[in-house]
Amino acid sequence: MIPIQDSTPRHCPPVATWTLIGVNLTIFLFETWIPEPLLQRLFYLFGVVPARFVHPDWAAWNGFPADSLWPFVTALFLHGGWIHVLANMWTLWIFGDNVEDAMGPWRFLAFYLACGIAADLAQIVANPEATVPMVGASGAIAGVMGAYYVLYPRARIVLLVPVFFLPFFFEVSAFFYLAFWFFEQVFSGSLSLGARAVGGVAWWAHIGGFLCGVFLHRPFLAVRRRCGPGRDPYRPLGFSRYSERY
Repeated sequence: MIPIQDSTPRHCPPVATWTLIGVNLTIFLFETWIPEPLLQRLFYLFGVVPARFVHPDWAAWNGFPADSLWPFVTALFLHGGWIHVLANMWTLWIFGDNVEDAMGPWRFLAFYLACGIAADLAQIVANPEATVPMVGASGAIAGVMGAYYVLYPRARIVLLVPVFFLPFFFEVSAFFYLAFWFFEQVFSGSLSLGARAVGGVAWWAHIGGFLCGVFLHRPFLAVRRRCGPGRDPYRPLGFSRYSERY
């Protein structure tokens, strides 16, 4: 199921969302220009390799810098291919603007990074022996989806479901779609436990990011925001406002 659009109108330009998409795409274009051996080195140095943080002796033996925590942030801006980056940015575009609307750009950016770091930690806890780098924004975006799940449960999501190369479109509630997506991650993540060096999807990063978004979004909500003409600049932002909208 591919989300196409949502029904939630936004009131402010999603500056932080646009910026994150632009930065991710720019960095990915840079990735396409560098040689493959250098790209692999880049992923290992700036991606999150769980064993690097769990086994410092192994990390030192393999030449990782000591005591560097930057990969928890830099990994969020690296992607492994066109499908990876475009799928992530498309999902961020659909859900990010409305969550940013509720938080404001700076709070949203801090929330996004916090969810990404929580996602990295969740993957390390679930698979501490993994020796391949984890890269991508999907953990942080899962946090955005978790916040959307709470703030806009009755929003409508238009989904594209390809069946034998024929496109079918369905409209479901955000509550249903995001709950289904989350339990799909839990199921797949449970099957992936114990994999040491095999690459693939970091399911537990998705789970950790989503739960972070669900439970930790409240402190990031803006109480008052000023926006463009036609909007009450002093109308408080909160759960009741969103529950009234649908």
